[in-house]
Amino acid sequence: MDSSRLEPFLVNSCNNNHLAKGGFRALPFIIVTDGMEKVVTYGLGASMILYLTREYGLENADGAQVMFIWTAAINFTPVLAAFLADSYVGRYWMIGFGSITSILGNVLLWLTAAIPEARPQPCVDPDSTDSCRLRATTPQLLFLYAALGLISIGSGSMRSSCMAFGADQMMGNTKRSTSRVLESIFSWYYISTSISILLAITVIVYIQDSAGWSAGFGVCVVLMVLSALSFFLASPFYVKPAAKASLVTELAQVVVAAWTKRSIKLQPPQSTTLAYHHHHHSNAAIMNSEPTENLRFLNKACIIQHPEQDLTQEGKPTNPWRLCTVEQVEDLKSVIRVIPIWSAGMLMSVTACQQSIQLLQLATMDRHITPEIEIPAGSFSIFLMLTLLIWVPFYDRVIIPLASTLRGRPISLPLKKRLGLGILLSSVSMAALGLVESIRRARALDEGLSNDPNGIVDMSAMWFLLYYVPFGVAEAFNYIGQNEFYYSELPKSMASISTTLYQMGLSVSNLVASLVLSMVDHATRGGGDGGEEGRSWVGSNINKGHYDYYYWVLACLCVGNFVYYVACSKGYGPCKGEVIMEELDGGENQ
Repeated sequence: MDSSRLEPFLVNSCNNNHLAKGGFRALPFIIVTDGMEKVVTYGLGASMILYLTREYGLENADGAQVMFIWTAAINFTPVLAAFLADSYVGRYWMIGFGSITSILGNVLLWLTAAIPEARPQPCVDPDSTDSCRLRATTPQLLFLYAALGLISIGSGSMRSSCMAFGADQMMGNTKRSTSRVLESIFSWYYISTSISILLAITVIVYIQDSAGWSAGFGVCVVLMVLSALSFFLASPFYVKPAAKASLVTELAQVVVAAWTKRSIKLQPPQSTTLAYHHHHHSNAAIMNSEPTENLRFLNKACIIQHPEQDLTQEGKPTNPWRLCTVEQVEDLKSVIRVIPIWSAGMLMSVTACQQSIQLLQLATMDRHITPEIEIPAGSFSIFLMLTLLIWVPFYDRVIIPLASTLRGRPISLPLKKRLGLGILLSSVSMAALGLVESIRRARALDEGLSNDPNGIVDMSAMWFLLYYVPFGVAEAFNYIGQNEFYYSELPKSMASISTTLYQMGLSVSNLVASLVLSMVDHATRGGGDGGEEGRSWVGSNINKGHYDYYYWVLACLCVGNFVYYVACSKGYGPCKGEVIMEELDGGENQ
């Protein structure tokens, strides 16, 4: 048989085999996998402080410290996992590893509730009407922390790769434009995330609150098993790209190369005696461009000292850790420039890390919305999400069009002003939270609940709307603005980094919140309060402590952060979009 007749058939067969993988049919399995992980993790985090303080007898401050560190780990592990997935193991295997690890962590956590000996047991002092304070042994705490550690590793591994792995399935498997495909993927991803969080703070928290910890943790185990099954059963359908060089590695190469060649003397900006290494582009203007003058020390990383030694015959560096491209250097400079703005957003997130302490307050307040319906304390953050979901379309579809109509031309609030307004509103919300706690504490003392930190105060938990509403608007301005800022200001080649900067900020903010709490606890534990023996503001007895003072300290930090942000914003200069608009306006005026 003529082999030429077989060639079209073989080509079509190869194309069909390629098209058999990926595409829209693979995407739902990945979205379900990611969504179930978030339902479990957010559901556990919503009420975990109560489990730590009531079942393990941890002090309020100690329980909050555990939550700070655990949340920081959950938000930081995706960064490490993304590096490993991109550079070594691939996204498919990273998600698979995360699924198995998360199942193991949730099983261990369920065992702490299912096995009585796994946690401290209550006791009654025969000489007192008060029950003995629960004290966890070291093995019991290690067992608990191992469970939380495995959950953070598993969740971080899955979050690092799910969205990117979903995008992998669509690239080359559709006739739609790449930008439109990515828009659809990201839209469905964020819809899935929103639904997952709503389910977590309602369904999971309700099960924990009504059926007990063992049932609540058991449901989480089942959901993670279903998540893993959803992912692995669709394995034959996936496109599984191999690992490749990570952009994080390329940025690290710039630092190493610049430090290695630190003894090189840079020429004045007008000098053209230095040769710089570029990627191979067809555009001669790009090839002949030189690195910018800001952060000039990093320019040493792309200087070609000895062409015959530094470059291969193909024009590639023989050692990428000693010679980088101009593009790599400029990418690192872009990251460094946004760090001050990022740090201000990170400090704002410190105020958002107080959910565990707020949960202790809500647990002592009247949470009924009708005589028959009571909202679990862990579900109250739904008001924050509702504020966010209402404000975003109201701002976009009502406020901006109305303002544009009044001004007679399209207008919008500049990006950096939105970021600053969010930080300012976070100060207002934290001051309001301190006011609410001051009123709650005064009523608790008036009602004789001084020695009963779990007693219910005759005060509606709806007072917390004074905090949730302004902070929801603050999140809409700042958190959404942060993602827009990073994506628009960083080069498009750094899209992966721009999507992780906000998450890194959340991780660091939890560590900062833990440090602030420790400092307040240490500073106030040594002094007296109203003639009493020294008592911490954030002690276990919420009615004898002064959590209102703690919130006002945070409010002052927020005000200081706003001043810091204003200085960073002025130092940064105009955003790229603002420069373009100024050029357009200038052209129109001419």
